[in-house]
Amino acid sequence: MSSRITDPEQLKELLGIPFTPEQTACITAPPAPQVIVAGAGSGKTTVMAARVVWLVGTGQVAPEQVLGLTFTNKAAGELSERVRKALVAAGVTDPEVIDPDNPPGEPSISTYHAFAGRLLTEHGLRIGLEPTTRLLADATRYQLAARVLREAPGPYPALTRSFPTLVSDLLALDAELAEHLVRPEQLAEYDTELLRTLASARLTNAELRKIPEAAEARRELLSLTRRYRDAKRSRDLLDFGDQIALSAELALTRPEVGAILRDEYRVVLLDEYQDTSVAQRLLLSALFGSGPDRTASGHAVTAVGDPCQAIYGWRGASVANLDDFPRHFPHVDGTPATRYSLSENRRSGGRLLHLANGLAEPLRAMHEGVEALRPAPGAERDGIVRCALLRTHSEEIDWLADSIAHLVRTGKAPGEIAVLCRTAGDFPEIQAALVARDIPVEVVGLSGLLHLPEVADLVAVCEVLQDPGANASLVRLLTGPRWRIGPRDLALLGRRARLLVHHAAHADDEDFDPDRRLAEAVEGIDPAEVISLADALDTFLDSSGTEDDGLPFSTDARVRFARLATELRDLRRSLADPLMDVLHRVLATTGLEVELSASPQALAARRRETLANFLDVAARFAAVDSEATLLAFLGFLRTAVQYEKGLDNALPGGENTVKVLTAHKSKGLEWDVVAVPGLVAGQFPSGQSRDAWTSQSKVLPHALRGDAATLPVVRTWDAQGLRDFKAEMKEHQHTEELRLGYVTFTRPRTLLLGSGHWWGPSQKKPRGPSDFLQALYEHSAAGHGEIEAWTDEPAEDEENPALAATAAADHAWPLPLDDTALARRRAAADTVLAHLEKSATAGSDSVPGAYPAAPDDAFPFPDDDAYADEDPYPDEDPYPDEAADWEAWSTEPPAARGPAPAPHAPDPHVPAARTPSRLTPEESRTLASWDRDLDALAGELRRARATVREVVVPASLSATQLLRLADDPDGFAQELARPMPRPPAPAARRGTRFHAWVEARFEELPLPMLGPDELPGRDESDADIADERDLAALKEAFERTPYAHRTPYRVETPFRITLAGRVIRGRIDAVYRNEGPDGYTYEIVDWKTTRNVPSSREGTRGTPSADPLQLAVYRLAWAELHDIPLDSVTTTFLFVRSGEAVRPDHLPGRAELEQILLDEPPPTGR
Repeated sequence: MSSRITDPEQLKELLGIPFTPEQTACITAPPAPQVIVAGAGSGKTTVMAARVVWLVGTGQVAPEQVLGLTFTNKAAGELSERVRKALVAAGVTDPEVIDPDNPPGEPSISTYHAFAGRLLTEHGLRIGLEPTTRLLADATRYQLAARVLREAPGPYPALTRSFPTLVSDLLALDAELAEHLVRPEQLAEYDTELLRTLASARLTNAELRKIPEAAEARRELLSLTRRYRDAKRSRDLLDFGDQIALSAELALTRPEVGAILRDEYRVVLLDEYQDTSVAQRLLLSALFGSGPDRTASGHAVTAVGDPCQAIYGWRGASVANLDDFPRHFPHVDGTPATRYSLSENRRSGGRLLHLANGLAEPLRAMHEGVEALRPAPGAERDGIVRCALLRTHSEEIDWLADSIAHLVRTGKAPGEIAVLCRTAGDFPEIQAALVARDIPVEVVGLSGLLHLPEVADLVAVCEVLQDPGANASLVRLLTGPRWRIGPRDLALLGRRARLLVHHAAHADDEDFDPDRRLAEAVEGIDPAEVISLADALDTFLDSSGTEDDGLPFSTDARVRFARLATELRDLRRSLADPLMDVLHRVLATTGLEVELSASPQALAARRRETLANFLDVAARFAAVDSEATLLAFLGFLRTAVQYEKGLDNALPGGENTVKVLTAHKSKGLEWDVVAVPGLVAGQFPSGQSRDAWTSQSKVLPHALRGDAATLPVVRTWDAQGLRDFKAEMKEHQHTEELRLGYVTFTRPRTLLLGSGHWWGPSQKKPRGPSDFLQALYEHSAAGHGEIEAWTDEPAEDEENPALAATAAADHAWPLPLDDTALARRRAAADTVLAHLEKSATAGSDSVPGAYPAAPDDAFPFPDDDAYADEDPYPDEDPYPDEAADWEAWSTEPPAARGPAPAPHAPDPHVPAARTPSRLTPEESRTLASWDRDLDALAGELRRARATVREVVVPASLSATQLLRLADDPDGFAQELARPMPRPPAPAARRGTRFHAWVEARFEELPLPMLGPDELPGRDESDADIADERDLAALKEAFERTPYAHRTPYRVETPFRITLAGRVIRGRIDAVYRNEGPDGYTYEIVDWKTTRNVPSSREGTRGTPSADPLQLAVYRLAWAELHDIPLDSVTTTFLFVRSGEAVRPDHLPGRAELEQILLDEPPPTGR
């Protein structure tokens, strides 16, 4: 290429950027391996874009020979835009300058995962990867993992966690194996050897005994992980972890691929290199570095990163990649790559940088090439810190909200303010406080949504529906504002749950001790019998809780328990429905959506938006996999909670709102003002260590990780060795918290607000300032900031005022309204009741049996005054400081801000009704929405009353639906028009179990992904199994058939074909392949467990339970999907009970089957 730029000064002039000497050195370095340690706010993206312009403008490379990689689509888009604009500004791609007949190419800039995907698409065949392989989205990943877990034969006695948790654990272990390129065999061998070693060790305490338990559980989880990988492989599916692992395998085993890419891309830019995993480092170094044969290529690779901002170690990132870059990407002569530094921060003022540098001093000592940040010239005195230590958590939230409200009132745009929290636990209180002050606010990210009370309540109901052992979620519902169960009745319910386990498992054991049984369950001795509050709740369904257990439940509690149990029972009947239907049914049943819609409060309006955002997340999850279940969705949510540090890709919106998000999600962002609440001991920096492989089955042992040299090790298997390991882990965690603090305190441009408190919302011991808040205090005391409040430490005998307030508080349901709104609602109710009473007394026939007027307190539940003075948790904190996992969430929604209206206060004056001309814009919109709803409902009613109703046949039908359409078109149309739930059918479930048993006999065959309509035993022909004894007899009968002694070619095979423009889907029970002189022929066999066998006079015309049309569809699908002639496929109904095989003749073909869907006469003979 011709040269258009000759010196750095010309580049500065063309781009209009006054580069620092540090930046200029990085930009103009020769095309050779180099690593740039770029501090926060030092302009790394600008430098990367300018380096592309320099290399292209000086003629060293063409634009299309540049490859840039980063982590997120947002970052890739930003870098691509910067490069494009810089090339235009420099005249390299200016249409008025370049030759229009020979335009230059474009740099290739994408994410690391997208690059790996492209690599596999172009070169995957070199390692046997089929081109048809597809990438799994998150929804399908969780759905497939849930199916694998459900279909696993078991037993798995060491896996005692709940089902949704096991789904996320399975995916976590699979991801760690992929990130560190560890084969399952290696992990199995390691744990086996570990168990052999521990068998002879003296495990003297509970922590030591957890190590073999975790190893055994990891072996069982590994077997499930293998099944999950087999399921992916049989379906030609990959997830993101597989994508990187297979790409690394490709690069390490096929050196010709690296040669091709080095020739294609002369220059490579690697952004945020400190966040790459071991597998990503091996991939990139094999392609562009030392190569699989350790021969230095000297390729022009520029890596940019900051070890002080390496905050993603918990998800597989290895900061050692950045430190060791010079060794992994040497010059062609073998010397280490050159290291550069960027240390001038052009974002924050000098006073803010002074604070950040003090925090990062230990980090700079750990990593080579890291320098203290310097402010831009003239900004040395800019920036200010304001800190406060308040008495209570509530006072801290008020101080924070007041400070932000003052900034907004004095001209600061809300969009230039962010609130960064260590965890999402305080999001509800912060949102409520800002909304109460009329400050627009946005909670960013799924993990943040899950902590807001309206979403947490919805998820809690779903948890209880899916898992009867979800005691924490049930406690949240019971103690919440709707059911308001007091601590005494809650304790009695727990006692009944323990008694149920006693009666079920030890009915004849006179020496049974409930406390010992509970301890055994906790220790994992017998995890099959789990104490379940939901089971205890079910005892109130029919008996109103009057079992002879002598437990003195209050009358109100018995009524509420019975109502909740009935509600949950009814909701469980719909768990097999589509995910969105289940969620909307929960909202309708609990009344949450109605109450939020009926409340005029600003906070309720914001909560409606929150709920809508959460439902949007669920809808996106369900849209990816049309058969997404509640179980898979809950597993997805558990992962979001566990990795609330930014795993989900949600980014702050562009609205002018105050952003509330976690500190992890703030990386790469900046605001004028940043507020950091919760700077208290044990919270930020957190005292909670990362999940340890010695106690968590989902965590890969350190010895197998690619970055093992940087991680703590267990040197001896005794108490002292484990203590040393935990101490090293704690120190390791402290280092990660320092990095997170450094990231947090380098986000603001001008103002940093930091705060803490002494008394938390539920702690019995005071917290006090953390090291971070203490650093802010000392920084401000030195004259670099302001100390707005600093409360003295409470006296030793002082109690937490929040606990007393919580014990005495009563949560109103429905949601509390302001006096005027409450008066309007009551006035409307009185008007309706008066009209009904008048109609009833006048003997009107239009309103027969009108209900009498009810008192104000007839519908809300009575208060629990009898328990108001009792301490609900006399021995320990009910809520931990840190929510380590899903089960540790707070079971109590935040206390309402502001006083609730007095229950018997006199009604205030009701304002006169406004004329339409005086409606507010909000009221006008509300009335318009009511009008639209009324029009829609009226139209629906008119359509329902029409004598003829057109019903459109769905675009996708199951084979069973196609049979119903052929047999009874009118009945099928009625079913489509008004679908009705089917009653539970235990016999059908036993039919399903028979099909599963047959499938298990041939378990070496790959198991397909089945949909709800494709599950074996779903058709009504299998609903004729009377009991377990009958099921056993059916199995014996099958063993006597000739098909039991033949190996099927396929079992439970799903199919999809198109007939008359509609997709027909189904599942074939078994396919047997026979080899003949003319090649292979196939026999499709459908198991029939029904007692009805077609008589000789019925012949092949069939019965309702054995319709030849079913086999016709199967035969056509198999023939067309495998491109074989129809006459090569035979079909058979095997009536298992009698062993009789019925082979229908003259089955219809495609034309006859399509006539059914085209509303033409059915085939002859039906």
